[in-house]
Order: sequence, then C-alpha cells, then structure tokens
Amino acid sequence: MKLPPVTDFFADGMHRLIPSRYSKRQTVLADVADNDAMLDDITLLDGATNERIQTEQAGKIGISTYELVYGIPNAHIVNAAFSYSAAPGGRFNDETRGAWYAADELDTSLAEVTYHKARRLGEMVVPGLPGDRPDRDVSTYDDWRADFRSPFHTLDSAAEWANCLEAGPLPGCYAAPQRLARALIAAGSNGLVYPSVRRAGHTCLVCFRPALVYRPRRDIRLEIVFEAAEVGYEWRARTVGIQ
Repeated sequence: MKLPPVTDFFADGMHRLIPSRYSKRQTVLADVADNDAMLDDITLLDGATNERIQTEQAGKIGISTYELVYGIPNAHIVNAAFSYSAAPGGRFNDETRGAWYAADELDTSLAEVTYHKARRLGEMVVPGLPGDRPDRDVSTYDDWRADFRSPFHTLDSAAEWANCLEAGPLPGCYAAPQRLARALIAAGSNGLVYPSVRRAGHTCLVCFRPALVYRPRRDIRLEIVFEAAEVGYEWRARTVGIQ
C-alpha cells in the first residue's frame, strides 16, 4: 500500500474533547465505598472489567503495556485513549487499538464531537417522545490539550486520499482509513495529520504512540446542549469552568 509522505509536525496545545466524567483521577467508586477497605475490594472488582486497567496490566490485542505511559501527570488520560476502542473503532483506528485524536482549534473538536453525539442520539429509540428519540441531552466535556513534536505522516492532498476522508456513511467510510492506519502502524508511523472531515479548512491529528502525547493538561470545561430539531439535532455550547 502506498503511504503518505512524512513531515516534521510541531504544534502546541492541540484540542481533544472528552466527557468530563473521565477526567477524574480518583475512581468514581470512592463515592459508594464506606471505607478504605471497601474501596480496595470494589476497585479490584472494577479492575476485572475496566478496559484501561486491564490494558495497563496485561496489554491489549493491538497495544502492549510497553507502549503505554507511566509516572507522568495525567498518564491515565493518555492510556485511556489507547485502551478504549469499541467496534467499529474510529476513522484511523479499529477496535483492537485506540488512538489520541486532536484538532487545531476548539471549534474543530466541537464540530467532530457534536456530529458523532448527535448521530448517536438520533439512533436511540425512546418510545413516547416525539419521533421516538431523545428530545434533549445535556453533557459536559473537558478540553484536554497536548503538544506534538515529531515526524507524522501527512495527507497533504485531500483529493488523492479522498477515500480516507469520506464523511459517510458510517461505519462503512472507515474501512479505507482503517486499512491505511494498520499499514502505517506496521511501518512504525507516529501518526497522521489530515484535513478535518467535519470542519473544512482545518486540521486534525491522530497520534498512534502514547509517549508522543506531550504535556497533556486539562483546560476549560464545556456544557453542550442538544435539542431535537425537525431533522437531526441542534446544539449549543458554553464554558462552565476553567481548570
């Protein structure tokens, strides 16, 4: 398979939005434990099904414990990005291995996140509500920022790589970019810089290597409200906190 060219990529503070509940370092099980002994017991039980913990301890099909990061601030956030990957995966990762996706601007991340959230809401069935779907959803997201200082493969020609940048239909349009991602990872690639599919004229990055996500830090918290429209969902976002 032909691979895209490699260029040195330098960017500070690229944006990644994740649901706020995942930002906590301490397990949420602390809220239901009566004492430290009980917390230890239920944490062990949680570890049996927690995908991030399992990956950190024993590896996963597509990523080993040696690739994950330890002993750095917010390592759990980085490791989670590579440990969680449900079918059918993302544009440039399949279900065997996660990746760190980031965007040049917060609005670019918002465009990506709100598209997928609205799509998931539209697929839910809620009998009794108009259209048998959720009429409203309120979620909070944290903006995690990180720096990058490495050579990355680059889709410098959107026309040449159009089959990897199709907007839909999902998940069928992921087949070609996931094939490319597997070939890149096998070739030792650090990741891929590519045009945003949801916000024209802007840039996204997918990093394949946990150790290359430099200085991950939490920035603002956003509340995103989705309201059912005649077709799809309309959304609005506001800042509700600065970390």
